[in-house]
Amino acid sequence: MLIQKDIDLQDKHSFHCPAKTEYWVEYAHVDELRQILVEANDFALPIMPVGGCCNLLFCKDYEGILLHSCIKDWKILEEDEDSLLLQAGAGINWDEWVALTVEKGWGGLQNLSGIPGEVGASPVQNIGAYGVEAKDCIEAVQVFDRETLQLKTLKAEECCFGYRMSRFKEDWKELYIVCYVHFRLSKKPSFCLDYGKLKEEVEALGEVSLSNVRQAVLSIRNSKLPDPDKLGNAGSFFKNPCIPQADFAALQADYPDMPSWPQKDGSVKISAAWLIDKAGWKGYREGDAGVCETQALVLVNHGNAHGEDIYRLYEKIAADVEEKFHIKLYPEVVILK
Repeated sequence: MLIQKDIDLQDKHSFHCPAKTEYWVEYAHVDELRQILVEANDFALPIMPVGGCCNLLFCKDYEGILLHSCIKDWKILEEDEDSLLLQAGAGINWDEWVALTVEKGWGGLQNLSGIPGEVGASPVQNIGAYGVEAKDCIEAVQVFDRETLQLKTLKAEECCFGYRMSRFKEDWKELYIVCYVHFRLSKKPSFCLDYGKLKEEVEALGEVSLSNVRQAVLSIRNSKLPDPDKLGNAGSFFKNPCIPQADFAALQADYPDMPSWPQKDGSVKISAAWLIDKAGWKGYREGDAGVCETQALVLVNHGNAHGEDIYRLYEKIAADVEEKFHIKLYPEVVILK
């Protein structure tokens, strides 16, 4: 267990904006988490669980306790000739976890290579990329109940997974802390290659395999997304908006090249990056807050931007896109104001 007071967060979150927290607390076991929560009640401070802090924008100091999981064990819970059920600790680095599953020949997570953060965030955010979402492999989530101070296992269907959404972000936000995630992976993997240029990149590497899909995804991501350690960012700042079919048809008449993806509910997902680029924001800079030159979804800190600077830029972009296209953009990043 690690308890630190008045901690500078600039090197602990990927935007690297100036911010502090009253307490930074780390735990490696469920028993330590229970002890922390019991003792924290005496301080009457807000508590927020965090992972790799790769999806947070701090617009001010956090006046409370940031709780970071260091639970990093994993094991096989079930196995048959076709699949495995794996339990992974919330504190495991996400990309290291994906790399391990690919190395073992277990399919399901390969398209999610290169996503920053930790395993515990995967069900909260329902992380996704290249046509795959975490929910496609998550069978259950083992959580710590802050009221009963006991572990509880939630089935995937209870979590109401949606596009970058789950009950953990809404009505369970103050109730549960993710400790372990159960993934059902395949020994006979199928492949999703129909998103963007992924199929083309994989074929250039040779056969369709888990390792080649992972390598292709990493190559595409690295060509578009800046390294947070070199240029502060939180990856995709904006969600891709979903609009009614009728609205899409009207837009498509004016913009036939607009990237889009039909959804099961009849709506159409539109590329937020395309909207932002078309509106003229790609590569824009205002002080040290800017829009990435290679990926318009990404807002960046060129060095000395504050969280409020990034937030104001987000508001300007969202307002301009709504004025030009009549489409609202919402943040994928969690904004702490």
